Amino acid sequence: MKDRLSTRFEKCRAEGRAALVCFVTGGDPAPAETASILDALVEGGADVIELGMPFTDPMADGPAIQLANLRSLAAGTKTADLLDIAAAFRERHPETPLILMGYANPMIRRGGDWFASEAAKAGVDGVICVDLPPEEDGELGPALRGRGLHFIRLATPTTDIARLPAVLEGASGFLYYVSVAGITGKQQAALASIEQAMAHLKAQTPLPVAVGFGVRTPEQAAAIGRVADGVVVGSAIVELVGQHGAAAAPHIKNYVASLSAAIAGAAKESAA
Repeated sequence: MKDRLSTRFEKCRAEGRAALVCFVTGGDPAPAETASILDALVEGGADVIELGMPFTDPMADGPAIQLANLRSLAAGTKTADLLDIAAAFRERHPETPLILMGYANPMIRRGGDWFASEAAKAGVDGVICVDLPPEEDGELGPALRGRGLHFIRLATPTTDIARLPAVLEGASGFLYYVSVAGITGKQQAALASIEQAMAHLKAQTPLPVAVGFGVRTPEQAAAIGRVADGVVVGSAIVELVGQHGAAAAPHIKNYVASLSAAIAGAAKESAA
């Protein structure tokens, strides 16, 4: 599938560096403020953006993203707002891949076909559904693939060799490796364990592998960027929204630029 997402990973690979994947919760601090935050991610150097869909029970997320979900929901954010935000983003940024990330309930409550159709109309490139095991995915995945959208799956340190084929079946875009068995933002796996996981996963799939959960500093991003195809940063960005609210955009741009520069610098060092 030749599209924005695969093209972006190919571009990063050609440049000898990992892709920087940035997450932010949609509608935080309010739907009207999300556009400037997304623009700041692009301006700072994000290669791929994950737009989080707020949910009342974000079980995989730590305190920062939990609070962001609560702020967004308190501001009245609905699925329709997220789709509007995505469509407006696509008009402003025709080449930057945009992924919707969230939980199954908001995605399938009107039916997988409805959600896939609306996401495609909004110019979304793919979807990550955190709490839908592949063994129970008879609706959403087929609907997304039918609309030409990537369904990005997650692997974890506890995904063993027997279950990995089920995770990879029907997956596309990239594989999201959750580097710790826990919630977002609280801890980071040792680099040695990430290197071992990358070798294992790359032997099983041609998909790019992006590593997330616990990546906060430019140094961490650079280290992971040396061994992975992508580096995912979320909680640290969401914390900046929590600290600065509607004035968060310039802070986010500067922070993301520091991550992007570190990943690029690591690539140059590796090539030298």
